[in-house]
Amino acid sequence: MPHPSPEPSPTPPDWPHCGHGTTPEDTVGCRGIHAPGHTVCLAHLADADRDAYLDGLTPGADIDHRGTSFTEPLLDALLDALLDPATGHPRLGEARFDSATFQDDAQFVRATFQGHAWFDSATFEGLAWFDSATFQGLARFESATFQGLARFESATFQGYAHFDTASFQGYAGFRSATFHDLAWFDSATFQGITKFDSATFEHLAQFDSATFQDASFVRAAFQGAAHFRSAVFEGDARFDEATFERLVTLGPLVCAGRFVLSEATFSSPANLSFAARRLECLRTRWTSTAELRLRYATVDFAHAVFEYPLTIAAEANPFVLPDGQTVDEQVLADAPDAAVRMASLRGVDAAHLVLADVDLAGCLFTGTVHLDQLRLEGACIFDTVPPAVHWRGWRPVRFTQRRTLAEEHHWRASEPSAARGWNVAVFGAGRVGPLQLAPVYRALRKAFEDGKHEPGAADFYYGEMEMRRHADDIPRSERSLLTAYWALSGYGLRASRALGWLAAAMLVTIVLLMSVGLPKDAPKQEATGTVPVGGGTVTFEIDKDEPHNPTGNRFTGERFEKALNVTLNSVVFRSADQDLTTAGTYIEMTSRLAEPLLLGLAVLAVRNRVKR
Repeated sequence: MPHPSPEPSPTPPDWPHCGHGTTPEDTVGCRGIHAPGHTVCLAHLADADRDAYLDGLTPGADIDHRGTSFTEPLLDALLDALLDPATGHPRLGEARFDSATFQDDAQFVRATFQGHAWFDSATFEGLAWFDSATFQGLARFESATFQGLARFESATFQGYAHFDTASFQGYAGFRSATFHDLAWFDSATFQGITKFDSATFEHLAQFDSATFQDASFVRAAFQGAAHFRSAVFEGDARFDEATFERLVTLGPLVCAGRFVLSEATFSSPANLSFAARRLECLRTRWTSTAELRLRYATVDFAHAVFEYPLTIAAEANPFVLPDGQTVDEQVLADAPDAAVRMASLRGVDAAHLVLADVDLAGCLFTGTVHLDQLRLEGACIFDTVPPAVHWRGWRPVRFTQRRTLAEEHHWRASEPSAARGWNVAVFGAGRVGPLQLAPVYRALRKAFEDGKHEPGAADFYYGEMEMRRHADDIPRSERSLLTAYWALSGYGLRASRALGWLAAAMLVTIVLLMSVGLPKDAPKQEATGTVPVGGGTVTFEIDKDEPHNPTGNRFTGERFEKALNVTLNSVVFRSADQDLTTAGTYIEMTSRLAEPLLLGLAVLAVRNRVKR
């Protein structure tokens, strides 16, 4: 987009320059334009001629001192000649200071530029002080160099403000400045601290390809569009409490430190593309749709408010500019990877939130509203339980792998009997326990179920049951029941555990049947009756001996085969029609109740892991 401005300033050799002090090495000499009616610049005029020239100036006069080298006394004399008696401050018409050099402090405090103000390629070797200055026309500082402090605080730019390719080597202050029209800072370089705090941009604010060290736009108001394409922040970038009322295109940009948007307000659609080490959006308010495409960033979204769909997505590849150029991420070269990590969603209403390919291993979820409506796209990673086997006192402890929340890690790590491997809480995470974590797991389980991700939902169901088992607000009897459910089958989710108990139960059943359940010998049937002498009906009574308890060697192959047959039939809730002792009958009844239950839990666990 071309910069709307009057005709560009000519280069120094194109205007009638002073040439004072010309040497063989410097054939141009002084580049200052001729003072009116003379053949040398203002800096090289004789004292009498300079005084005559200054005496002839009136407030609001046009001046042209391109290429002139100003000392502080010379500049002060010029500005004193332009003082407005009504205000006591300098009032200039069209002011041409292109390529001028200000060797000492340049004091333009409260000056009024009624015409265009040209400072293209000017060099400020000392303090450049434009506090409360008013630029009623164009203000051009293209390619200007500020070697010392540059202050434009409370300045008013009523026309276009051009600072393209300007170089600020020290502090650059634009606090409370007001830009009524376009503000261009394309390719500007800010090597020191930069402050635009409480500045107002009523029109387009463009900082494309600008480079900052530490920049602050705290409480800045962007009433027009805001563009920061390809900008680089080598330190922190602070936009706390800033307001964005129109379309916002923040990025793609690179920030080596923190990019802070806490308590900022976005009133129109926003497209943010950051490669930043950390993005802080605490209590940020979004009143329109927004998309955040990120790289490298750890994102803190605690207590943010958004009324429309908002997407936070990780970008796998470096950002590409419209011209096809790849954004340079050199300032992040020491970052471990380009993954995007969510630090906190506490206090957020997640009904309109979409997360894509985001690492949620360290995310704090407690206090998130409508978490069951959270949409997770792509590969969203959660933390897991500690791997391998750990010792808790004298007994080994092994955790079955599952997705888990960072806050469960923090709680378990704080327990006196905690196993190694649980992550301790980071500073400011607060302390939450099972009572607060159970509903969080429940909501995430529902979110995964609604997304048809049943295996993932099973992990969060396990976490929910674990929190309920350890919570203090449920009766002891219920906690005992949950403990049994956990021990037998891992809440119906650990098939190996249920099958292990089933195998153990079957083994115990077989041993008991072989030892006391099978009779010594199979009972024989006996028929007794009376045959009348004279013929007639013969009646027989058939009976069976009572089974005798076994004696002698009870663990034989034959008895094992019978016990195995009874046990296998018990698993499927069938009777083996095997004669048993009284004890064996009760053993079979017990196994027909317990073993099918364990088999059912194992089948349920397998189904919960493979269903879709």
